[in-house]
Amino acid sequence: MIVQPGQRAQALSYHMFRTLKILKWIVFLFFASTVLAVLAYRWMPVHITPLMVIRAVDNLANGRPAAIHHQWVSLDDMAPQLPQAVIASEDQNFMRHHGFDFGAIQDAMREAEQGTRVRGASTISQQTAKNVFLWPSSTWVRKGFEAYFTVLIELLWSKERIMEVYLNSIEMGPSIYGAEAVAQRHFGCTAGQLRRKDCALIAATLPNPLKFSSKAPSKYMRKRTKQIEKQMRFISAETWQ
Repeated sequence: MIVQPGQRAQALSYHMFRTLKILKWIVFLFFASTVLAVLAYRWMPVHITPLMVIRAVDNLANGRPAAIHHQWVSLDDMAPQLPQAVIASEDQNFMRHHGFDFGAIQDAMREAEQGTRVRGASTISQQTAKNVFLWPSSTWVRKGFEAYFTVLIELLWSKERIMEVYLNSIEMGPSIYGAEAVAQRHFGCTAGQLRRKDCALIAATLPNPLKFSSKAPSKYMRKRTKQIEKQMRFISAETWQ
């Protein structure tokens, strides 16, 4: 059977139409599902994250217990100095920016060009988006998704909710996630009973909680904790009241 040029073009056009239709549905479903997920987490506790699962599987593959130490608590049940400490340490412009600290990004780019110490430019909002919705990697694809989810949570959540989810989902030690788990396992108390210096010490570990320990802090960690305590003076505790 001989296929005429017109028939071939018609078939190609039909396949392109179907492909575009499928792609439109994929895009629609992606946006609809992600917006609904972010809306749901505006009120629902976050009990599990991709990082928790990945760490548990990795531990299991390496012959270690696949434990996940995590217990959700509200922001009101945490020591008020804990948000102060993480803002002082991680993102001092948290209450002023809309998800991205462009000044910090410019500083990081400048330091990278000069070959000096490369500072982190991720805001608390970005870290929350990454921890709750994404996987740990440094690819541009992941970073693109991170930016997308950061915009969504800044639009659909309050700053207090972003902080609450952040302090409940962030990794704070090996197999330890969130304020309540680290308070119980490293300080023998609840998240609401943490002292000011405990909060500063926890914040000091956040750049690398698998390397830095709030249970057995090194000399560097104790020095960093004192620096954070000084910075906390400039962060109002009444922000969360």
